[in-house]
Amino acid sequence: MTEDQILLGIALTVALAAFSQILAGKLRVPALLLLLPAGFVAGALTDVIHPNNLLGPEFSALVSLSVAVILYDAGLGLDLRQLSGRTRGIVGRLLAAGVLVTFLAVAAVAPALFGMSLASAAMVGVILVVSGPTVVGPLLEYVRPTDKLRRILVWEGTLIDPIGGILGALVFHAVSSSQSPTGHGYQLGQFAISMGIGLVGGAVGVALLWLALHVLRLGETLGTIAQLAVVIIVSAGCDIVRDDTGLIAATVTGLAIANLPGLDMPARRPFFETLVQLIIGLLFVSISSTVTPASLKPVLLPSLVLIAFLVLVVRPFVAFVSTGRAGLTLGERGFIGWMAPRGIVAASTASAFSADLSDQGLAGASKILPVTFLVIVGTVLLYALTAVPVARRFGVVRPSRSRPLLVGGDRWVVDMGKALRSAGLDVLMWAGDEDERERIRDAGLELARGELLATATNPRARLEGVTTVFLCTDDDDFNALASVMVEGNVEGPVFRVGPPHEGRGVIAPYTGGDVLFGAGLVRHVLAERYRQGARYLVQPASRPVPADCETLFVVRADGRLVPVTGASAGAAAAAEDDLLVLLGPVPLTQPRPGPG
Repeated sequence: MTEDQILLGIALTVALAAFSQILAGKLRVPALLLLLPAGFVAGALTDVIHPNNLLGPEFSALVSLSVAVILYDAGLGLDLRQLSGRTRGIVGRLLAAGVLVTFLAVAAVAPALFGMSLASAAMVGVILVVSGPTVVGPLLEYVRPTDKLRRILVWEGTLIDPIGGILGALVFHAVSSSQSPTGHGYQLGQFAISMGIGLVGGAVGVALLWLALHVLRLGETLGTIAQLAVVIIVSAGCDIVRDDTGLIAATVTGLAIANLPGLDMPARRPFFETLVQLIIGLLFVSISSTVTPASLKPVLLPSLVLIAFLVLVVRPFVAFVSTGRAGLTLGERGFIGWMAPRGIVAASTASAFSADLSDQGLAGASKILPVTFLVIVGTVLLYALTAVPVARRFGVVRPSRSRPLLVGGDRWVVDMGKALRSAGLDVLMWAGDEDERERIRDAGLELARGELLATATNPRARLEGVTTVFLCTDDDDFNALASVMVEGNVEGPVFRVGPPHEGRGVIAPYTGGDVLFGAGLVRHVLAERYRQGARYLVQPASRPVPADCETLFVVRADGRLVPVTGASAGAAAAAEDDLLVLLGPVPLTQPRPGPG
C-alpha cells in the first residue's frame, strides 16, 4: 500500500470507531451493534481499512496489548469487598461451569454444524467461552438490574476474559502441533504455568505502580502515563515469555491496584477512560473488516443455530447449575441465564489464531473467524433487544424511585433527610463527625459506612443503589471537591449547597456543578433560617404553596426526586400528583392541632 492509502485507512478506521460510538451513545444502544457492521461494510467496500494491509503481521501483537489495557481498566472497577460470601461462590461456579460446559457443548456440535474438524471445533469452543466487560457493562447500564446481579455479571465477565484467552492459547498450541503431548495432565500443567507467569507479571506491575503512585506520588497526568506504560510493559513481557499470559497480568494488576489500601490512585482519569473506549472501537472495526461477505454465506444459517443453542440451552444450563442454593430468587437466576454476550476477547482470539490454523491446512479453520463474528453480533443484538423486557418479566429491574445520599450531619440536613423519607424515598446519609453520625442514627435514617466517600474517589468505584448525591456539609470547599470526585460514580447527578457569595473559600467559588436551591438559599442562609425556626413541609403539589415558603424538591408520582436549582427551575415544574418539599416558618408548616 502507498503512504496515502495507509493514511486513508488509519483515518477511516478512527472515524468509524469514533462516530459509531457517538451515534450509539445518542441512540442509547450498545456501541458494538454499530461498530461491527461499520467495520464489516467498510472492509467489504475497500481494502484500505484491512489491518493486515495497514500493519501486517504486527496487528496480532497490537491486539494483544490493546486487550491487556482494556482488561486492566476493567480490573480497576472490581471491588473485592463486593465479592464476598455467596457472591464469590456464584461467580466461581459460573466461571467453572461456564468454561467447561460451553467448551464441551460447542466443540460437540460444531463439526456437524460447520463441517469442520474436531480440532477446529475445539478452537471455536474455547473462543466462545468468554463474555467480557466491554459488552456486559454497557448492556447492564442500559437494563439497570439490581446491584447484586450487576456485581455477579460484571465480575464474571471481567474474570472469564483472561481465563478464556489463556485456554485459547493452550488449545491453539495443542491443535497446531501434532508433536506436542495432549494428555489432560500435560494441559493442566501448561495452564498452571501460564497462570503462574501471569500472576508474577501482575505482581511486577503492582510493584511498579506502587512505586509510581505511592512513593513518587505522581499526579493525574503522569499517573495515567505511568499506568499505561506499566500495563503495556508487563503485558508484553509476559507474552514474550508465554503467549497470552499478558491478559492475566493486566487483570491482576488492575484488580490489585484498585483494592490495595493506602495506594493513591489519581482521582480522575478522563484521558485513560477515553483511550480505552477508543481502543475498543478501533479493535472492533479493524477485526470486523477482516470478515468478508463470501466467508459468511456458508456459515450464516449454522451460526444462527449455534446462537440459539448457546442462548437457549447452554447459558441457562450453566446459570441453573451455578446458582442453586445461592440465595437468589428465581427471577435473578433466570436473568443470569439470559446474559452472556460475546465481546472483544472472542473477536481478538479468533482473529489471532484462525489465520495461522488456516495456513497450517487445518480443516474448517477458515470458518473460525466468521462464525465468531456472527456469534458476537447475534448474541449482542439478541440480548440488547430482549434484556430490558426479560429483566422486567423476571422482576430484577431496579425501581425508578430515587435513592438520594445526603452528605452532612447538621440538624438542618438531618431534618431534610427526614422530610425526604416522609415523601416516600429511601434516604441514605453520611457524615464524618461521630456526633453527626449519632444524630443521623437517632433520626432513624440509614447511615452509610464510614469509608463511603473514600471508596467513591476510586476511579472506577460505584456508590451502588445511589441515584443522586446532595453535598450539604458546613465546609464549602469539601462540598466543591467532593462534587468533582464523586460525579460519575453514581447513576444520577451530584449537587452541592451553594457557598456564601462573599466567601473566601479556596476552590468553592470556582468549581462547576449544579448548586442546590439557586443563588438565594446558599448554605449559611439555609442554616440560619433553620436556626430561626424554619422547618420542612411535605405537601401535595395540587395544594397552593404558602407565600412565605420556598420549594426545595419535587417528588414525582413514580418516586423520582427533582431538586429545585438555579439551572433546573423549569425541570422542577410539578404535576398535580407530585409531592413538594417546602421550607417555611413553623406556624405555616406545622399548624396547631384543633381542640379536643
